Amino acid sequence: MGLTEWAYSLSESLLSEPLPRRWAHSLGVAKRARSLSTILDSDAELLEAAAVLHDIGYSPAIATTGFHPLDGARFLREQESADERVVCLVAHHSCALLEAEERGLRGDLETEFELQRSDLVDALLYCDMTTTPDGSPTTPTGRLDEIVQRYGPDTIVGRFIQRAAPEIHAASTRVEDRLAKVEAGG
Repeated sequence: MGLTEWAYSLSESLLSEPLPRRWAHSLGVAKRARSLSTILDSDAELLEAAAVLHDIGYSPAIATTGFHPLDGARFLREQESADERVVCLVAHHSCALLEAEERGLRGDLETEFELQRSDLVDALLYCDMTTTPDGSPTTPTGRLDEIVQRYGPDTIVGRFIQRAAPEIHAASTRVEDRLAKVEAGG
């Protein structure tokens, strides 16, 4: 079984029944990842696998700390012996270090999981932050507004996402610039 086939199967088994909306979001993020293949070359499959797996830590079957990047990455490493790059992308997706800091888990995340190449981190963040909870395309601004509205501005997630907004916009711009350069033939 190939990397992406395995990733879709695992993510579906953990999310589709207990969290169908999270599963729809994960499928949308993976679809967005496929659209970046022109800027990822040999890492396209890696990004797609990480994209479909990025939220498995929400699954009640594996959630332990309540911090989904950490729970998902630990599960992938300890139970699935997954590719370490996929594990680390899941661990650090979408400015997870900032949320980990809000939760008092930054040291755990930094110690256990190596930050991956910035272009891959940017690409996964872009895919996540341009996909609605239902899996449809959106803009980073629309996604940030939706997250703050859903969780509330004074919650852990609300505070973290507001702190992360400048980096989310910057990473999205970097990805869009890379796409535009490739589409322009450069």
